[in-house]
Amino acid sequence: MVVVLYHLYLVAEPVLRRQGGSGVGSPLWWVSQTPLKLVTAGSEAVLVFFVLSGLVVALPALKPGGFSWSGFLSGRLARLYLPVWASIAIGTLLIWMIPRHDSAVSQGTWMDNSQATSTSWSTFLTEASLTRASYDLNNVLWSLRWELLFSVLLPLFVAAAIFTARYWVVALAAAIALSTIGVLSGIDGLRYLPVFFIGTLMAVRLDAIREWTRRRVLRARSTLWGMALTGVALLLLICQWLMRPLVPAGSVANTLLAQLSVLGAAGLVLAAIGVAPVRTALEVRPLQWLGRVSFSLYLIHMPLLATLTFMFGDDRWWLVALITVPLVVLAAWGFNRVIEGPSQRLARRISSSVSRRLDAQRAGGALGRSVSGSAAKSGR
Repeated sequence: MVVVLYHLYLVAEPVLRRQGGSGVGSPLWWVSQTPLKLVTAGSEAVLVFFVLSGLVVALPALKPGGFSWSGFLSGRLARLYLPVWASIAIGTLLIWMIPRHDSAVSQGTWMDNSQATSTSWSTFLTEASLTRASYDLNNVLWSLRWELLFSVLLPLFVAAAIFTARYWVVALAAAIALSTIGVLSGIDGLRYLPVFFIGTLMAVRLDAIREWTRRRVLRARSTLWGMALTGVALLLLICQWLMRPLVPAGSVANTLLAQLSVLGAAGLVLAAIGVAPVRTALEVRPLQWLGRVSFSLYLIHMPLLATLTFMFGDDRWWLVALITVPLVVLAAWGFNRVIEGPSQRLARRISSSVSRRLDAQRAGGALGRSVSGSAAKSGR
């Protein structure tokens, strides 16, 4: 939902800048350089998503009893690609059905530069592959590209996290350093993949994290400690925005400040695990429901938002926002029931089937070797 509100902010930003400027006290200043930025911290929310993916996706590989990477990957590909293809198809249909005219949006803005006004089969197929650096039919798919690569490289991430678990402080510092180098050098893989590794490291150390937080819960002032952790994480997440008056956007110093959002993202995940008030808040039914449909909401909102913006114009961003928020929540519910839910079930069946077949093949191979060995001994 934060990503949805961030994209609405990007639609409104050029209009707000023209009408009221960006100085202290202006509407744009209030929504972008105060703690209210947490509501529209979309890029930072994606980092939280990456840390969560590193944690949650790695957990099955760490369970006792063996792990079939082939079974996992086959199911994971279905889990990712099927909803992605459906979202691209919806985006393409919307472009065909409702024409988009450049005059409806401010020239040179994010909406003008990053949203397709026409499409073709070649565009559809290349975006559906999740191998492009940028996406015009559904802008959010850039993050799924790194999700896909992380899934393919999961054994390496898990092995690295296990190997460095005892030296987790060094590993965490190295991950943030590599991510910072990626930002400064413009290498996106180096920028984002270490964020997944932080989540994987948390998965490896999950029992230790739980024990660490449990000990602090038993101490006096544990609630104060937990809320302080949460507050620091939130401030780190948006500190580059809060410091804009002193550290201009685009400067090296601002880029380095922006990297603190990686620590903020990890801190929020840690708070969700170990801070009781945060965990309780996240377990209320409305947020649990949003959690269940969050991937659908992420995938479906951009085609709808772009369509509405080109329909009404970004000068009426407030109307776009009023329609978009309830519409995308409703669409996410439908997408989850019709597309994402069935794709999840299919992915589990595929993963189980591949794992069973591999186990049967291994068992057959072992039996064959045993029989051959016995026959050879009998011959001697």
